[in-house]
Amino acid sequence: MNLHIGNTTHDFAKPLVMGVINTTPDSFSDGGSFLDVDAAVRHGLKLVDEGADILDIGGESTRPGSEPVDASEEMRRVLPVIEGLIAATNIPISIDTNKALVAREACERGASMINDVTGLSGDPNMVNVVAETGATLCLMHMQGTPVTMQENVTYTDVCTDIEHTLSQAINKALEHDIDFERIVIDPGIGFGKHLPHNLALIQSCGVMASRLKRPILMGVSRKSFLGELTNRSVDQRTYGTAAAITACVLAGAHIVRVHDVAAARDVVAVAHALRNTANGGGRN
Repeated sequence: MNLHIGNTTHDFAKPLVMGVINTTPDSFSDGGSFLDVDAAVRHGLKLVDEGADILDIGGESTRPGSEPVDASEEMRRVLPVIEGLIAATNIPISIDTNKALVAREACERGASMINDVTGLSGDPNMVNVVAETGATLCLMHMQGTPVTMQENVTYTDVCTDIEHTLSQAINKALEHDIDFERIVIDPGIGFGKHLPHNLALIQSCGVMASRLKRPILMGVSRKSFLGELTNRSVDQRTYGTAAAITACVLAGAHIVRVHDVAAARDVVAVAHALRNTANGGGRN
């Protein structure tokens, strides 16, 4: 299973680590830490030094209950950071946005991946931006919006339901001539899910990837379900995150999206070795 990002093709001989840079005042984990452009760029370069394969830059919080910001404010936050990182590193840059205008401007400044938390169900122009820019597309599942997603959470079967929704999103992308090998899927841990849903999705992520024939990205870092399990605050979820990343990799995840890249690199290395041993030395 291959994935094209920019001019590079990844065959997932090992899972990739995506480092998170939030340029927001209200993100659930590190809101306000990287509002300054120079601080955000320095943090991005630190993540690169720690071994990040991709950097994901977001300018709008999508934590439960968060309110949207307008495109101009989001661009003010993210575009200078993208420009600074593009000038300083060759690591692929992903723009975490659900707005087509922000995505287009980010790609014009060098971003090569669009991480759409709505899975093409939000801005109707997003699919055209992806097709026209040739960006890699991450399709994430979210039930509702950040304001409403933790209200009335219902599934017939969470894994089957989400697989069906993501399959429809893939078909929509293909209908607009988006390259199949530039598509990533993300079941959206914590986005309109309760604890049992999140655990089931982690356990079945490899199966979902195999059925949809696309690499799967798992974003478990510091998430609230870890707080439910450990009774730890956001800044004390390092060990819980490590355990969740291990479970994701053992289950077949291709990309993990994390805040603590250095720790995640070690976790991924060990978990991947264990997965290969369990599979007789083959790749998953």
